Amino acid sequence: MIQPALRGRDFLDDVALCRGDAVNFYLWWLGQSGFLVQWQGRHLLIDPYLSDSLTKKYAQTDKPHVRMTEPVVAAESLDFIDVITSSHNHTDHLDAETLVPLLGVNPSARLVIPEANRDFVSNRLGIATDLPIGIDADQTITVAGIKFTAIPAAHETIERDSAGRCKYLGYIIELGNWRIYHSGDSVVYPGLAEKLRGHRIDLALLPINGARPERRVAGNMNGPEAAHLAKAAGCKLAIPCHYEMFEFNTESPGDFVTAAKSLNQPVQVLEAGERWSSHDVPSSA
Repeated sequence: MIQPALRGRDFLDDVALCRGDAVNFYLWWLGQSGFLVQWQGRHLLIDPYLSDSLTKKYAQTDKPHVRMTEPVVAAESLDFIDVITSSHNHTDHLDAETLVPLLGVNPSARLVIPEANRDFVSNRLGIATDLPIGIDADQTITVAGIKFTAIPAAHETIERDSAGRCKYLGYIIELGNWRIYHSGDSVVYPGLAEKLRGHRIDLALLPINGARPERRVAGNMNGPEAAHLAKAAGCKLAIPCHYEMFEFNTESPGDFVTAAKSLNQPVQVLEAGERWSSHDVPSSA
């Protein structure tokens, strides 16, 4: 079992240590596609998965979700959260065993979701239908001083509900003059890089566990594809995610790093629980 760089109380102490910086933002990888972002005293959780719900769910099936990395922190310990996102309805991005305790200790926290998923989210979490804040592709909302712009995500394809709203989203997150892109689960599709380039992304958070010639894992870009997207979109820096959570669905970041080096695309590989700061954003991609 992989041990996080920081875990439990050590992780919480590290978050507290950074709260005095009024200029930069800080980010910690929580494993899979989950991140904690801290900026000017505000705290954002992006797609957190902090339980063993999938391991328990699939334990007696032909798709065992054997966890590779210990959880970074217990959800109920994060009692300072302002905003939480879910990019789509898969459990590692919308986990009741993570989100219910989080909302319990953060009664004022706002939950940002794809509008198309409102009823599903309400049913899974046992919350009022009107509690989440819904957003659809190309819309922009501001929550707790953080601006979110929704970008379609193609989990193989761009899926829409009967009203034409996207079921899978990525989010461009604006923290003052800083811009983060979290793709959610997505392959690279025509026009995505051009759409992102217009937003002048400082940091891209991209999955790397997608399909390869020797292996078929639907729904995400692989490492080289993620590196090429970051370069084509003009992202100043890219951090990989969506690996080292489950044994059947992981990837080494090595191919991502190699491809990025060949493109002169700056990247940073984090351990679960490790801190990264906007101090380290390159001046240009």
